[in-house]
Amino acid sequence: MGRRKENKVRYQLFLPEELSAHFEALAARPGASKSAILTDALTAWLGRQAVSELENRFSARLDRMSLALGRVERDGHILLESLALFVRYQLMVQAPLAEGDDAARALGRDRFNAFVERVGEAMASGKHTLGAARSAPGRRA
Repeated sequence: MGRRKENKVRYQLFLPEELSAHFEALAARPGASKSAILTDALTAWLGRQAVSELENRFSARLDRMSLALGRVERDGHILLESLALFVRYQLMVQAPLAEGDDAARALGRDRFNAFVERVGEAMASGKHTLGAARSAPGRRA
């Protein structure tokens, strides 16, 4: 008894001579058939089309996210550069402490520790000094 036929549809194709010759050479190999070659090729091509469809659907979103990330990176560089210039300026205009001025050094340490603590509190709470200054004019953070 012959093999049971699956539900298949017959197509008639027209191929360029060069492609047809290559196709015939592939089909002549042992264990290969024209139907299997065409089925595999069409399945692979349609699979790539599905990937392209996903890429098309998400590319606009990824582009927007890339632009937003670029702005965040740019803003971070601006903030770091501003801080570096401010610190450099402060170090240039402040007179150095006298060698024996332990009270001034202790005051400086206390102020630095208070500054670090305030930065930690701001980071933990999520409240930002610049955001508070913009939202409440005339109010100091």
